Amino acid sequence: MKKHNSEFHPLLRIFLYFVLIVFTIMTIYPLIWLFISSLKTTTEFQFNRLGLPANPTFQNYIMAWRIGKFDVLFLNSLFFTIISTATIIFLSLAAGFAFAKIRSKATPFLHGSFIIGILLTVQSIMVPLFLMVNAVGLYNTRLGVLIPYIGMGMPMAIYLCTEYIKSIPDSVIESARIDGASYFKILTAIVVPMTKPVAVTLAILNVAGVWNEFMLINILVSSDSLRTLPSGILRFSSALSSDYGRQFAALVIGMLPMIIFYLIFRKQITEGVSAGAVKG
Repeated sequence: MKKHNSEFHPLLRIFLYFVLIVFTIMTIYPLIWLFISSLKTTTEFQFNRLGLPANPTFQNYIMAWRIGKFDVLFLNSLFFTIISTATIIFLSLAAGFAFAKIRSKATPFLHGSFIIGILLTVQSIMVPLFLMVNAVGLYNTRLGVLIPYIGMGMPMAIYLCTEYIKSIPDSVIESARIDGASYFKILTAIVVPMTKPVAVTLAILNVAGVWNEFMLINILVSSDSLRTLPSGILRFSSALSSDYGRQFAALVIGMLPMIIFYLIFRKQITEGVSAGAVKG
C-alpha cells in the first residue's frame, strides 16, 4: 500500500500558497504605499495617509530632483558602485586564486589577515578611518571614498572566492602550468570564466551595499559634488522634513535604480545565487 505523500496534499498546498501570498503582500505593499504617497501634496497626505491621491502630481519628483541635485548625486553613486564593485570582484578572484591554488608558508597568515576583516564593522572604524584618510590627504576626494569601499568589501569577497576556487580541480591548474601559462594567464583565461557564479553573487552584494551606503560617505566627503543619493535623500528628512511629498519622491528616486537592477538581472541573480553556494 502506497504511503500518502503529504507534500502534495491539497490543504498543505493551499496553506503554502497562502503564506507566500501574505509575504508577497507584506513586501510589495510598502513600496506601493510609498509611490502613492509621493504623488500627494503634504496637506493631502496629512489628511489622507492611506487613501489614493485625489489629484496625482509628479511635481514632487521634479522639485526633489532639482532641490536635491540628484543629477550629480546619481552619477556619483553610479561611479562609486561600478568602480568599487568591479575592483572588489577582480582583486578578490586574484587573491582567492592565490590562497587556494598557490602553496606558500605565508598563505595561512595572509589569508587570515584578510578574513579577520569580516569581524570589523563600519561603526568600529569610522573615527580611525577618518583620521587616516585626512592624514594622507585623501579627505573629500573620490579616491578617499573608493579605497575604504573596496577595503570593506574585500574580506567577505576573498573568503567566498577562496572557498569556491578550492573546488576547481588542481589538475586543471597544473596542466596549464605545464603548457607554459603564467599565473595571470591562468587567472584570466581559466579561473575567471569558471567562477562566474561567485562573481555574480559578489556583484549582487556589493552593488546593493555600495549604492545604499550612508555612513562612510558622510564622514569621508564634505563637498556636495562628491556625495551620493543616500546623502541627498537625507536633506529631505531634515530641513524639508515637513514636505512629505518631496521626501517620498526622493526615496522613490533613490530606490528605483535598485529595483530596475534586480528586474533586469533577475535571471543572472537567481542563477548566481543558486550556483554560487560555497562548496565544502
